[in-house]
Amino acid sequence: METQQARDVPEDADVLRADSLAREIFSGVANKWALLLINVLGTRTLRFTELRTEVEGISHKMLTQTLRGLERDGVVHRTVYATVPPRVEYRLTEAGEALRDTVNGMCAWTRRYLDEIEAARRRFAARDGDAAGR
Repeated sequence: METQQARDVPEDADVLRADSLAREIFSGVANKWALLLINVLGTRTLRFTELRTEVEGISHKMLTQTLRGLERDGVVHRTVYATVPPRVEYRLTEAGEALRDTVNGMCAWTRRYLDEIEAARRRFAARDGDAAGR
């Protein structure tokens, strides 16, 4: 059953369509590095090396790729200053700030349900181990 709301959605924004631009955007902003960078940039403008320090475990290459994707999608604004060496800063755009509200909600959800998720994973691993042993 199709709802009125679904019929009014432009094809590129329809997340259920395989060729939807929305799905491409999801893949760019809904990964762990993008979510962490959006969270960190929500507090202030940061330089590349500051971002790498703030987000433990991210490689130089992954930070570069993720920032480029977020910039391409209009979530992050990159400012280059003509200094020697060049200074580059990153900040969230208006769209990025709006997305940060969603990211913060996901972070709050994770903190709230972390114990339950860990317990579910233990139960799953134990059950999966039992099934593999049969």
